[in-house]
Amino acid sequence: MNPADITAQSNTPNILIFDSGIGGLTIAAEITKILPQHPIIYIADNRLYPYGTKPDAVLRTRARSLFPILEAHYHPSIIVIACNSASTLILDEVRALTDTPVIGVVPAIKPAAEFSKTGSIGLLATKVTINRPYTQNLINQFAGDHNVVSVGSDILVFQAEQKMHGNPIDTDAIRQELLPFINQPNIDTIVLGCTHFPLLRDEISHILGQSVELIDSINAIARRTAVTLSKLTPDLPSTLPTPKHRFIFTAPNPKIDEITPTLHRRGFSDILIGNH
Repeated sequence: MNPADITAQSNTPNILIFDSGIGGLTIAAEITKILPQHPIIYIADNRLYPYGTKPDAVLRTRARSLFPILEAHYHPSIIVIACNSASTLILDEVRALTDTPVIGVVPAIKPAAEFSKTGSIGLLATKVTINRPYTQNLINQFAGDHNVVSVGSDILVFQAEQKMHGNPIDTDAIRQELLPFINQPNIDTIVLGCTHFPLLRDEISHILGQSVELIDSINAIARRTAVTLSKLTPDLPSTLPTPKHRFIFTAPNPKIDEITPTLHRRGFSDILIGNH
């Protein structure tokens, strides 16, 4: 079968999860827990990876060309943009481009501000997410009376990818990126504002200590996906055959053999090149 010719092959509504890399696997895992009967088509746009270092104009141009193709080719019932760097820029534009419901992930500023006892929280995201007006608006709206320390790190994205590829990670590099938080002892809550970062949750927690709560949007996005799908398919049987999940790169990936074991363990039976 030609990977580029693969479309949805089940009558069960499928979920298209989109990211530039493998950070969206954190959301895919949570969605699978809540919606185990739904097949997942994961699109990793490695043609433009990583999104966190790309100019806004480049990402907008890519969205305009790519999402209509993905919608027409895979016929998803719902699209989840599992990337903060993308969602904080192109979410509204993608919704306007497609007829499919689109859910985006943005930094969990509100729950972090509500959880914090000290009134001092951290935001750990990519540099572009940190600098987006959308992110600053979230801070102003939900944490305006808090001390917010923002750290933009593209190095942690690389470290998370290394971990998922089965390669050693550099804990000293991770610690260096977290120094602004370490130097602010009043911080009791940190937002993981990139879907890659929960992949390093253990390492981050070990460095910062158990007194610092790490908060992300993963469960909230999975629950919202479930609610949206329930409205679209209210009569879907509660028990269905185990679905087939597919992981599709948009361009050739020379490290595909390294990542394949991780993807198989996470339930993706087919790992393909889509050439999108």
